[in-house]
Amino acid sequence: MDIVLSGIRPTGKLHLGNYFGAMKNFLKMQHENNCYFFIADYHSLTTHPTPADLHGSVKQVLAEYLACGLDPEVATLYIQSDVPEIPELYLLLNMNAYMGELERCTSFKDTIRKQPDNVNAGLLTYPTLMAADILIHRSHKVPVGKDQEQHLEMTRTFANRFNRMYNVEYFPEPVAYNFGEKLVKVPGLDGTGKMGKSEGNGVFLADDPDTIRKKVMKAVSDSGPTEPNQPKPEAIENLFSIMRIVSTPDTYTFFDEKYNTCQVRYGDMKKQLAEDIIKVTTPVREKIEGYLADNAYLRKVARLGAEKARESASKTIKEVRSIIGFKEF
Repeated sequence: MDIVLSGIRPTGKLHLGNYFGAMKNFLKMQHENNCYFFIADYHSLTTHPTPADLHGSVKQVLAEYLACGLDPEVATLYIQSDVPEIPELYLLLNMNAYMGELERCTSFKDTIRKQPDNVNAGLLTYPTLMAADILIHRSHKVPVGKDQEQHLEMTRTFANRFNRMYNVEYFPEPVAYNFGEKLVKVPGLDGTGKMGKSEGNGVFLADDPDTIRKKVMKAVSDSGPTEPNQPKPEAIENLFSIMRIVSTPDTYTFFDEKYNTCQVRYGDMKKQLAEDIIKVTTPVREKIEGYLADNAYLRKVARLGAEKARESASKTIKEVRSIIGFKEF
């Protein structure tokens, strides 16, 4: 059984793209593989969150993971900072990570352009911490987006370098997880690209109905088609793509026919789309609110996850220390 690891930074709430994309696959995956899902709160320190924001964000993500259906009794669901073996492996890997390769990392160069006043060591060594997250469980597969593929390649570099330096075959080469099917892509409401946390174009699972209605009514549209069966512009195609995901086939067909006959009223379409999104997200939002109100249960989940994660991580660290040459007298 493959060891699969996936992490999320506590920097925002889960949106429809997360829910209909990777999350649907995670729910299936947790029963088919040895899965580790973690909340990457150490990684978020590169942006210097306040203590209240950090704790609140971690709690929010934990509640959302549970509300979406991740089962802490089946998978290992934990908070990164609850596993001290991770920063120890991070330190050990940093001894064999070189400045040049870290400075050439695309995400590092992009980030320091965006925040030139906060170029910290954590940003430089972000790939090493990500490698520690993956290698601490000797993971085989990692679900990653395009923006993280270089980090995964660097993880393989660090794993292979360790194996060569110490003449062992200890760390496996982790590869990008292939879900076996094309992920559902949920577009944003701004008329371009996919839905995302930082783009301001998303509908979040925790949004209340009024917020969803306001967001959808403000979604980018146009003055409507001028000819029958006219190709849809990107912004309009995005609205129909979301409707295809959340609405009934009859609803989608109705508005598609209205568009193709130049009778579509975007106001009506958006109202329907908003209500269909609300219908999908309300059960999840109510579960999120329930988990957020149950601190005792969240503590129990976090404690269980930490115990399970540390069982794996402590074994790895013990073996790595022995390979390197740290011995007890």
